[in-house]
Amino acid sequence: MTEADVDVVIVGAGAAGVGAARRLAASPLSAVVVEASARVGGRAFTCDIAGMALDLGCGWLHSADRNAWTRIAEDAGFGVHRRPPAWGRQYRDLGFPRTDQAAAGRAFSAWSQRLDASPASDCAADALEPGGEWNAYIQAISGFINGDELERVSVADYCAYDAASTNANWRVPFGYGALIAASLPPRLDLRLSTPVKSVELVGGSVRLKTPIGAIRARAAILTVSTAALAGDAISLPRELDGWKHAAACLPLGRNEKIFLEIVGRNSFEPETRALGNPRDARTAAYYIRPFGRPVIECFLGGAGARIIENEGPAAGFAHALAELTGLFGFGARACLRPLLASNWSRMTYIGGSYSHAVPGHAGARKDLARSFEDRIFTAGEATHAFDFSTAHGAHDSGVRAAEEAIAAVASRPA
Repeated sequence: MTEADVDVVIVGAGAAGVGAARRLAASPLSAVVVEASARVGGRAFTCDIAGMALDLGCGWLHSADRNAWTRIAEDAGFGVHRRPPAWGRQYRDLGFPRTDQAAAGRAFSAWSQRLDASPASDCAADALEPGGEWNAYIQAISGFINGDELERVSVADYCAYDAASTNANWRVPFGYGALIAASLPPRLDLRLSTPVKSVELVGGSVRLKTPIGAIRARAAILTVSTAALAGDAISLPRELDGWKHAAACLPLGRNEKIFLEIVGRNSFEPETRALGNPRDARTAAYYIRPFGRPVIECFLGGAGARIIENEGPAAGFAHALAELTGLFGFGARACLRPLLASNWSRMTYIGGSYSHAVPGHAGARKDLARSFEDRIFTAGEATHAFDFSTAHGAHDSGVRAAEEAIAAVASRPA
């Protein structure tokens, strides 16, 4: 590609990049999408294995009744499964008696109420009851929601998401990642395996250097993760140091999925769920036979996900199998085989799951969403004020950034 031949370049083909591309495809501007990896989707990835569509990244249409991907899925003919999730119901009360479930629920509710009561501290851990019996349980839930322990979670940030989310959580049987990948406009210029090495300001345009040459555009939309922005993956102009600081205040949490295949005769019931050990902050949540498929989806967050980051997927499988045999008995081990595992924290150009603000820095989302000289714009779940950590928040931020870029380009001479 020669220089100065495109109006807008979109960096990243995840949910935000796809959202921006869809908006730009409906405009008269020329656009190109460059993606560092060899696929579209970013942190949304459906893996087809053993005849099943398994989501290694985002899998639930959160706030589905107002989620843009719900409409996109239905318009494209993707089925949307509206059955409520099995969250909050311990399968047969195994390892978590109902009295303990009620006590843990009360402890979590009391912690949540303390967050809402205008706490003096913006650190979510400060709202824990000192020495509370169920603090490890609350930390485990934080791992699932935030990807990190409460000591590193902003109260204001957590409450902004909690207040805006709805109780509608639906699924796409064909795969959320597959939906997002299929939603990129087919006629758009897409360059896979093309990492951006540097961004430069040249006159009134932007030049992006890649291993296969430079791209010059009238505007650029950066949709890369906060780990990539805050790190050294892309060399940015000194004028954008404010973005790097904001990104550093919005680190990606640690969340991983592993799938165990169910084989032979077994008693695992479809669409059920269990928590491994509610007294261990490293515990995983187990979704048993989603859509009736012969798998158990194991979701690890925070301290649990760091087992995979630090020791590798084999350690994650061992951890999950130990918890499941503790619940179902040692005989269950013969029915379970390791099938698939994610490792988002070690993926180049991603570096984690989804963002959370560290204490005192909830405002970093607004800082990161600001454009620079109407030439460079940012998008991604981390830039959304309240739908961060979701694919629909990423999509909506991409649309927002595209509209800003369209207006900016239209206001300047070609």
